[in-house]
Amino acid sequence: MERRSFISGILAIIPAVLFAKIKIGVNMRQDKGFKVASGEARFGKHYKMKGVTLNNLDIKISAEDTDGDLAVFEQTGLTPMGGPPLHIHPMQDEWFYVIEGDYLFQVGYVKYSLKIGDTIFLPRNVQHAFIQLTEKGKMIVSYLPAGKMEDFFRVTDGWNSPPSKEEIAKVFEDHGMKVVGQPLKV
Repeated sequence: MERRSFISGILAIIPAVLFAKIKIGVNMRQDKGFKVASGEARFGKHYKMKGVTLNNLDIKISAEDTDGDLAVFEQTGLTPMGGPPLHIHPMQDEWFYVIEGDYLFQVGYVKYSLKIGDTIFLPRNVQHAFIQLTEKGKMIVSYLPAGKMEDFFRVTDGWNSPPSKEEIAKVFEDHGMKVVGQPLKV
């Protein structure tokens, strides 16, 4: 009886081992370094986040480069007193580094003023939002893991008319985020 249980256990493990080997063989991680020049995007496409802000987003490191572990964007802020609604990323941490301008961030219920050179970390499952306080701004934004953020910015770039609050909430939800409140106000 013990031998039969042992053999059944081994046979049950074999598909998992084979699947793991197949998954390893499909790794999409970039195996060479690359450079993305200043003012350029990884694949040459500049996204505009229409409907939420008018910010430009350039992919600098793609989910395709990291097998989904990381996505990095350069966000050029063209929306003074604008920013995303209060939202949550259940499965992603975010990290911002301010290159130009001033921002106000809310993380949980705490507000932080950020200026050039400041960094802020937004842990997953914590509500957050920001507002651009200056005429122009620029930040590096990283998502860990990458999630569906590249597709999110592709969708918002495709909007031709201002979306409703319901449409915005649906697009956030379709891309692994949840809107939980209004954009920040000063």
